[in-house]
Amino acid sequence: MRETITFWPLDVTYTIQDNVPVVCFWSITDDGRRVLILDRTFRPYFYVLPKDNRFLSSITNNIKKLSNPNTPILSVEQVDKLFFGKPVTALKVTCLLPATLSSLKEKILKLPGVKDVLEADIRFYMRYMVDKGVYPCAWHSVEAERLKNKENVRVDAIYEMKSEPKITDRRDIPDLKILSLDVEWYSPKGSPKPHSAPIVVITTVMNTGEKAQFTLEEFDERSLLKEFANYVVKVDPDIIVGYNSNRFVWPYILARAKNLNVNIPLSRELSEPQTSTYGHISIAGRANVDMLDYAEDLYAIKVKTLANVADYLNIKPKEKQFLLSPPWVYQYWGDTSKRTDLLKHSMEAAELTLEIAKKALPFAMQLSSVTGIPLDQVLAAPVGFRVEWFLIRQAFMENELIPNRVERPYIPYRGALVLKPKKGLHENIAVIDFSAMYPSLMIKYNISPDTYVPPDEPLPPEECFIAPEVGHKFRKSPPGFYKRVLEKLLELRRQIKKQMKLLDPSSAEYILLDNRQKAIKVIANACYGYTGWLGARWYV
Repeated sequence: MRETITFWPLDVTYTIQDNVPVVCFWSITDDGRRVLILDRTFRPYFYVLPKDNRFLSSITNNIKKLSNPNTPILSVEQVDKLFFGKPVTALKVTCLLPATLSSLKEKILKLPGVKDVLEADIRFYMRYMVDKGVYPCAWHSVEAERLKNKENVRVDAIYEMKSEPKITDRRDIPDLKILSLDVEWYSPKGSPKPHSAPIVVITTVMNTGEKAQFTLEEFDERSLLKEFANYVVKVDPDIIVGYNSNRFVWPYILARAKNLNVNIPLSRELSEPQTSTYGHISIAGRANVDMLDYAEDLYAIKVKTLANVADYLNIKPKEKQFLLSPPWVYQYWGDTSKRTDLLKHSMEAAELTLEIAKKALPFAMQLSSVTGIPLDQVLAAPVGFRVEWFLIRQAFMENELIPNRVERPYIPYRGALVLKPKKGLHENIAVIDFSAMYPSLMIKYNISPDTYVPPDEPLPPEECFIAPEVGHKFRKSPPGFYKRVLEKLLELRRQIKKQMKLLDPSSAEYILLDNRQKAIKVIANACYGYTGWLGARWYV
């Protein structure tokens, strides 16, 4: 029987069932249930650009001949698109399995008359969210049919979509269970090595108040890891946070588990954590978020230690923190009279990490919702990728094809002029603050890859802007891709700040909107730097 589900996507994955790709939304419903919502109807695809439209028919026939049981092609159709603002006719090639796209791309590139293959490198579940208008950390509604629960899926219910998901106007954040993690190891001979240095303490602290410690005093190490995994499954957190957890803590836990031949199936599908996109550790059905990734964006903090971050965020001043110096932690385990201090240190670290998460996660959720990057990836993703996924969504909405990444040589350029301050005390100081300076300049001068005029292309000077010193030219009209996107971002931010003026600054809605406008500001300001990033699809 069909029912309407209102859901908030926490994590998204995909799997192959019965030789069909299935998109999986690990979500929270408006009535507080943890559910898995499946869609079996979406298929991967990419686009083929011909050298000339005369080749469309022959290319279509040749592509169809590439279909076989191992790399099935479902359809090839002509579509009208835009590429860097110019109308083009492309071939949309729809396949059955995401894993076949890469090999098909290479074969199609060798066909006569083919100019390029585009969008074959878009991750399948991200492709789904872009096309369907689904955003992480935002409320959606869908018609769905309840399925029978599976033993290895730890959720309240499993549903299959029977309609297109639609985003709603609802803004609040559901009540989320957050588990903070700290791990200590015994390494008397330098930096800990997973093949030799055992884990001696695992501490967890929940935002609901539960605290637990697993130590090598109570268990052997295999049992310690098993008990920890069982505990995570039992308390069933939505979000797991740590400090330096993606780069070190989780890889260390997984390496020790492998050495000891023990499984730690602590995801909501009872699978082990996996290294995934942007180097983050993926725990299916839960969002694993590293607070060090958040700290990397706090430029005022030069040394990104847990103690420094907690102090900077006014969580607890350094002089009141009980954190041991890392090089000497092993001594507190080796000396049994000091072990209580090590346990206290580990508990303090987990508690401080949780408090950092309480400040970081509301912003991370809005950044996730704005960019479309899942919560467990968005802080780990370099700034360029955050901008790019926002641009990809805008391009899809405008029927623009997404360019491929290309290798480019590094070309140094002159940096900004920095004036040396005059030493001494000064009076009558005026401070000038430019509102969205770089986005505003890009809008004013219509700077965009689709408005760029190559040196060999004749264009009257009155029809273009000419950059001083370097002489690069950009068309004055029509508005370029960047101009349209930035105008949209800045207007959205203005509207949000206007709404905020009507709210109590202590209200939940005000705080949510404030984090959202900050996320929009981050993306808008990063667009300028993105244009010169060598990995950018929309490079200028």
